[in-house]
Amino acid sequence: MNPQQVVEAYGVRLRPFAAGDIADLVEGCADPLSQRFVSSMPAPYTEVDAHWWVEAGAPAVWAGGGAAYAIADPATDRLLGGAGLSNPVPGRSQAEIGYWVRPVARGRGVATAATRALSEHAFANGTVRLELLTNPANGPSQRVALAAGFHYEGSRRSAGSGRDGGRHDLLTWVRLADDPPGPTARLLPDLPDGVLTDQVVALRRLTPDDAEMMYGLHSRPEVVANQAPPVPPTRESIERRCRLAESAWLTGDIARLLIVDVATGEPAGSCGLSYTEVSSGEGSIGYALLPGWRGRGYATRAVRLLAGWAFGPAGFARLTAGTVPENTASHRVLERVGFQREALQRGRLPGLAGARLDDLTFALLPGEVR
Repeated sequence: MNPQQVVEAYGVRLRPFAAGDIADLVEGCADPLSQRFVSSMPAPYTEVDAHWWVEAGAPAVWAGGGAAYAIADPATDRLLGGAGLSNPVPGRSQAEIGYWVRPVARGRGVATAATRALSEHAFANGTVRLELLTNPANGPSQRVALAAGFHYEGSRRSAGSGRDGGRHDLLTWVRLADDPPGPTARLLPDLPDGVLTDQVVALRRLTPDDAEMMYGLHSRPEVVANQAPPVPPTRESIERRCRLAESAWLTGDIARLLIVDVATGEPAGSCGLSYTEVSSGEGSIGYALLPGWRGRGYATRAVRLLAGWAFGPAGFARLTAGTVPENTASHRVLERVGFQREALQRGRLPGLAGARLDDLTFALLPGEVR
C-alpha cells in the first residue's frame, strides 16, 4: 500500500501522521486506558516519543510492509487516534490490524469506522485474511471487532506480554476478504437496556466489582455441594470470572448475570446461560442465591426472566438445567417456571475422590414458560 494514500470512509479519514499531531499523540498515548492495553507504547509517553513516531516509527512500519495511519476527523483533520497493519505474512496474504483512539473520541464509533475502512482498503490491495488480537479484559475492543465484521476464532495462550513482564492470553478475531459486510451476529446478544427486570428482581451482566460477593456466594458449603465437582472455587478464579464476564458474553461462551433486589439494589445471587449445542439451539442455565434471599421466590423470578430472554432476543430453542437428585429446592424452582423432569443420567458428573454423581435433567420449551 502507498504510505501517502489517504483513505476516507465511514466518517473518518486515514492519513499519514504529521508534525501537527504531536500534542494529540501525547494526550492519546499517555492516557491510562491506552497504556493499559497497548503495552508496546512507551510509558510514560512523552513529546519525544511522539516526535520519534511521526519522524521514524511510522515510516519504519511502512518500510516493513505494514501500514501506520492517523485517524482524523474529515471536517477538521484533527487527530482522533491511530490504526495500522502489522506482522504481514505475504505468503498467506495475511496481516494483523490494530487501533487506538483518543479519550475525546471514544464512544463515537471512531475505532469501528477506522477498522472497517482500513480492512476494506487492505482487502482491495490484496490482503485476504486480517487478524485482530484483543486482551480478554478489553471488552470495548472486542465490541469494535464484532461491529467491524470480525469473527471470534479462539484464544492464543500467553501470546501477550504486560508491562510487569507477565504473560496473558490474547483473543483472536478474524475477517476474510470475502466475508459479508456489516457487524458479526452474536450468539448472546446484549440485554435490552442492559437489564432484565420484573420490577422485583433485576438481572444485569456480572462486572469486576462483583467479585467479593460472588466469592462469598459460591464458597458457601450448600452451593458447593450442588455443583460438580463439589470443590470450592479459589478467589483468583472468581475474580477472573468477573473480570472476563463481558468477554465470555461477547465470544458466546456464557452469559453471567447478577440477580439484584430492585427495591434495595442489593445483590441476591447469580445466574448464567450458555449453549450446550449451538446447532440445535439448546442452552443450559444455572443459578444460586445468598441465604438471606432464599424462600422469597427470587430464584423463580430470575429463572423466568432468563428463560424469557433466552427464547426471545437470544433465539434459543430449548433450555435444560442439570441438578443433583437431592437438590429438591432447585427442582421446585424449575417446575414453577415450567421445566419438566426429563432424564436421570447415572454417574454423569465428577464427584470427589473419583466418585461419580447422578445428574437429574429438567428441560423447557418456548411455549412452556409459566
